[in-house]
Amino acid sequence: MCYILQGGNNAGHTVVVDGKEFDFHLLPSGIINQKCTSVIGNGVVIHLPGLFEELKKNELKGMEGWQDRLIISDRAHLVFDVHQQVDGLQEAEKGKNSLGTTKKGIGPTYSSKATRNGIRIGDLLGDFTMFEEKFRTLAETYKRMFPSLEVDIEGELIKYKEYAEKIRPLVKDTVTYLHKEISSGSKVLVEGANAAMLDIDFGTYPYVTSSNCSIGGVCTGLGLPPKLIGEVLGVVKAYTTRVGDGPFPTELHDETGRLLQDRGHEYGVTTKRLRRCGWLDLVVVKYTATVNGYTSLCLTKLDILDTLEEIKVGVAYKLNGKKLDYFPSSMPELSSVEVEYITVPGWKCSTAAIRELKHLPAQAHHYVNIIQEYLQIPVKFIGVGQGRESVINVA
Repeated sequence: MCYILQGGNNAGHTVVVDGKEFDFHLLPSGIINQKCTSVIGNGVVIHLPGLFEELKKNELKGMEGWQDRLIISDRAHLVFDVHQQVDGLQEAEKGKNSLGTTKKGIGPTYSSKATRNGIRIGDLLGDFTMFEEKFRTLAETYKRMFPSLEVDIEGELIKYKEYAEKIRPLVKDTVTYLHKEISSGSKVLVEGANAAMLDIDFGTYPYVTSSNCSIGGVCTGLGLPPKLIGEVLGVVKAYTTRVGDGPFPTELHDETGRLLQDRGHEYGVTTKRLRRCGWLDLVVVKYTATVNGYTSLCLTKLDILDTLEEIKVGVAYKLNGKKLDYFPSSMPELSSVEVEYITVPGWKCSTAAIRELKHLPAQAHHYVNIIQEYLQIPVKFIGVGQGRESVINVA
């Protein structure tokens, strides 16, 4: 079973199976596995037009039988088009201080949730008169806040009456479902959306998303007690990337940065914006490991470094000449840090066909060991390509 616990269609994952690329935004990546039931949990915010568009696109690529494998929480909140419009208006108001959001309505929807005027999947499937009343109130509230906002309330209500019937067969109380499955011995994989440094509490605030994409979101986004969490696998690229604005201490603005972008196909699955690229920042990874309690790591995209003569790794931050023993919460402070690097030789050969650790070039093996020793966390998997087969199982 594969569960997704928070976020919305503001982020995405590309999954390559048998040479075919599938792009997932709201769907759990496990949906492509015919033997896996996929669940969208209560912590997710769902834009139904986007969900049905995503299902259709992936159906055309060969994803079959999803109707029997997809379950959606009745407690998940709905993202409406009005939320997306408000997202754009709020970004425009910030001007040069904009956050670089995807304008997918995620922030306004979580705001609605927090102020308790949000609308959930269960509301849509219940008494439609009550849903209509809530939607009208929500739209009118935003129209008072943003006089230029135009909302076709009647048209939206007609659409959502149709969406209600399309979504109804997929909806369950996923809390009860999850615990029944665990009690019966089912294996559960929880997939987080967004990177740990985009967590609203622990990330580079305010350049973050609007949900908890750290370990705490597993509990609140699914109704899963901490004692049931087993392995925590941290997925870390062999270099560092970021989409959107905010401080990025190891960012590369040179040919090496462009090489990582080109070789790594570094553009956002949702926005298509180029990802900013830099050297691997182990200060960041260690901080996220502290918050999340990684039991092991999956190191991805090692092959992207194959052509480099030498590789740098960020191992410490200094501020005013003094080494920091914490990760800065202040963005001006984070923008001012000086990164201490170690430099290692590259391996200058392709790793794409390697499937066993013993066949990795010595310099690549050394690079992996540096990461393990610094973090004191074992690397369990190493990715050397896009496909599922392109994984070195270290264990």
